[in-house]
Amino acid sequence: MALHASAFSFTGLASNSRLRAQNFSERGGFKRGFVRAVAVPPLFSSPRPLCRISGCTGAVAGNNSSLETSDSSFVVCFGEMLIDFVPTISGLSLGEAPAFKKAPGGAPANVAVGIARLGGSSAFIGKVGEDEFGYMLADILKENNVNNQGMRFDPGARTALAFVTLRNDGEREFMFYRNPSADMLLEEKELDLDIIRKAKIFHYGSISLITEPCKSAHIAAAKFAKDAGALLSYDPNLRLPLWPSAESARDGILSIWDTADIIKTSEEEISFLTKGEDPYDDAVVRKLFHPNLKLLLVTEGPQGCRYYTKEFTGRVSGLKVNAVDTTGAGDAFVAGVLLQLATDISLLQDEGRLKEALRFANACGALTVMERGAIPALPTWQAVMNALVNMVA
Repeated sequence: MALHASAFSFTGLASNSRLRAQNFSERGGFKRGFVRAVAVPPLFSSPRPLCRISGCTGAVAGNNSSLETSDSSFVVCFGEMLIDFVPTISGLSLGEAPAFKKAPGGAPANVAVGIARLGGSSAFIGKVGEDEFGYMLADILKENNVNNQGMRFDPGARTALAFVTLRNDGEREFMFYRNPSADMLLEEKELDLDIIRKAKIFHYGSISLITEPCKSAHIAAAKFAKDAGALLSYDPNLRLPLWPSAESARDGILSIWDTADIIKTSEEEISFLTKGEDPYDDAVVRKLFHPNLKLLLVTEGPQGCRYYTKEFTGRVSGLKVNAVDTTGAGDAFVAGVLLQLATDISLLQDEGRLKEALRFANACGALTVMERGAIPALPTWQAVMNALVNMVA
């Protein structure tokens, strides 16, 4: 199935979705065989070929798609998955745009696909509507080697939609349709704890904290993952229009801040969380570094990123590209970081190797902005390696 859709059209999107619906278990998982990627080897090595045969080394796909893995670099992503409608022409308002291209999105899902596309092992846990868009998204995860057993389907709510306005510089504004959407309705009892238990890293954002029952499911899932030995990865992914107020957004984002081991944020989010303080001042950023935090990352778009650990602080420059659409760039960056950390957490004790991992992650983000849509634009391992060789930093 091609990820690039033509201009806004509902025809041909999932003509056999009702038939596909019968292939899902009552718990929402695929009954068809699941395919996932094997673990990625050490930093900047060429990944091994993906296992696509049931029973081969690194993956066992049973008739009920049960996940049997000894993979120690498994990343589980929790939260929302939705459809982004991206205008075919940049620089116009939503009302002026002549057409839209549909693209799968949602930050946690983007990260899961980003990791798998780079050759890593990932899963997504979240809820979509029992509708054609929901089944399409489940298929896209499966086709991208992401474990989708943790997806649930709500018969009473629709899959979330987001219309995205692209400015001429590739930056975005969003208009969301979720009143409520299915992702907001995931319940704690619907969590697939077997998948969470296997996670080396459990990654999430803040959108799943906005409303119940998803907020309670989020908190329970993160606690279960932490108790099972996983590292917790947090990208606040501030979307103010979705929160009741700026103050509730700030309080909600910070309510789980101190539980995370790894946090990725942006300069805009630093300013927001510190109520307007200078996000480029290391002393300001250090105020957000809690005692149990292992790595705090601040992304700066094309300028690259800054990193903060207990032992060191620094900056890694970005790659120069022509930005078309920045949707998913931060998620691609996170995927590049988590891929490396899940494989070798000792990177956090070696500043030189950490900087190389962040340079790789910067390249992931840079490549993603060169194409419209999030998931369609996420790069492969080889594309990133080629970019690191060919692009001028």
